Amino acid sequence: MGHAGAAAAAVRYLRSAGIPAPVEPLPRPELRCVGADERAPVDQAEFRRVLGNFATGVTVITAPATEGSPTPAGFACQSFSSLSLDPPLVAFMVGRTSTTWPRIAEAGVFCVNILGAGQGELCRAFAVSGADKFAGVAYDAAPASGSPRLTGAAAWIDCTIHAVHTGGDHLIVVGRVNALGASEATEGPLLFHRGRFDRLHAASDGG
Repeated sequence: MGHAGAAAAAVRYLRSAGIPAPVEPLPRPELRCVGADERAPVDQAEFRRVLGNFATGVTVITAPATEGSPTPAGFACQSFSSLSLDPPLVAFMVGRTSTTWPRIAEAGVFCVNILGAGQGELCRAFAVSGADKFAGVAYDAAPASGSPRLTGAAAWIDCTIHAVHTGGDHLIVVGRVNALGASEATEGPLLFHRGRFDRLHAASDGG
């Protein structure tokens, strides 16, 4: 399925679910080969190495079971961001070959679970493809969407899918926030930096 096809499929799911907000894929951009006399594309390994210097938080995006998918859906996601205050919007990016994304699109809703510093193993469990990701995982239902809200998460954001845009080999999913909350835990967030998990370190008083 191409870029435009993936976005169009998401739109069909949302319309069939009766989502009132207008959700339309952007037109597919013109693509062309790089000419022999032009600068070569950035090497993918170098791209990963350099961008790995940007530390990100770690989330698990979840969605409730649907008629077409009788079990909840979820995947580990680093590419999450706040987007707008008015209206309250957030965004995450997902590979267009993801097998979990169509299930989230079908649900039309999702919950962002922001993981705490001690939840690295939980993140690894949701990064595995094809496994029962919820086996042994404690969660309850987020109040607006019913999406799994993972126990122990530092914060959670309950959303309706608002728009889906294409972005290279990924889709950019925009969610409208319906409910949210944060834990009183003080251990801080789980971070991903240079290919490994890390945590915030308290600044030294230094004297």
